[in-house]
Amino acid sequence: MEIHYPGVRSPVQEQRARWERKRACTAQELLETERRYQEQLGLVTTYFLGILKAKGTLRPPERQALFGSWELIYGASQELLPYLEEGCWGQGLEGFCRHLELYNQFAANSERSQTTLQEQLKKNKGFRRFVRLQESRPEFGGLQLQDLLPLPLQRLQQYENLVVALAENTGPNSPDHQQLTWAARLISETAQRVHTIGQKQKNDQHLRRVQALLSGRQAKGLTSGRWFLRQGWLLVVPPHGEPRPRMFFLFTDVLLMAKPRPPLHLLQSGTFTCKALYPMAQCQLSRVFGHSGGPCGGLLSLSFPHEKLLLMSTDQEELSRWYHSLTWAIR
Repeated sequence: MEIHYPGVRSPVQEQRARWERKRACTAQELLETERRYQEQLGLVTTYFLGILKAKGTLRPPERQALFGSWELIYGASQELLPYLEEGCWGQGLEGFCRHLELYNQFAANSERSQTTLQEQLKKNKGFRRFVRLQESRPEFGGLQLQDLLPLPLQRLQQYENLVVALAENTGPNSPDHQQLTWAARLISETAQRVHTIGQKQKNDQHLRRVQALLSGRQAKGLTSGRWFLRQGWLLVVPPHGEPRPRMFFLFTDVLLMAKPRPPLHLLQSGTFTCKALYPMAQCQLSRVFGHSGGPCGGLLSLSFPHEKLLLMSTDQEELSRWYHSLTWAIR
């Protein structure tokens, strides 16, 4: 039987008090950061979107490509903030979750947005002058438009951290426990989808860059549908003769070995020609030497059904990174 003394709280009461303090701190942080977030959304809406619409400096398709669902996201924040100010966190976040698809759309458009911004700054003199003028306003604190455009995606990550913490520190008997738990799950799922979209966009950028480095008929479509892991120079050690430097591109399913085009090649200088494509599912990898982490580099052995590769590097750390990446691709 637990004895309670006057003025002394039990361990259960202490735990509940800690949860309540964390919940109050998290709710306050959510409120304060939402106010700042809405202010920044409003500044871009007023000084960029609104004026661009009025002046016609950008055509509607270009304006849509640049800002995507920005105004709708601003509207969602305007709906949420009053609930947070009144302490109705569960009700406010439950309603906010109806707008989460806007963040998926914004993420899917983010690469197009940055491309449109750079293109318009380069070729549209009126737009370039307008952007520089607006960026100089004291309200933006020295931030440029390209710094402000990722703001909704950054805020989504904050939503996930804060709402999950709020739900975790809300007791099951609280009237908004179910709403907060549901909102935390939906926001986390949306953040994960947005992360996946971002990863795919980065991978597509890598694939386009690698494809541009490869020349010749054999190179066409080599990177299509693949996931890029790493690239770099390694020395190929033949059975006889001196090691030869080759550029390697590692994807999740294949290792591509390429040879540089001659520097004097008029049309394709600086590019590579594909010499071999090795399926990683059939690869057996081992370290011949270079386990100790010393300064003398190392040697990797890659065995395939019809060929064996010995790859060398004088940089031990670089060789270790290749070993881990190759191991990951094989698995």
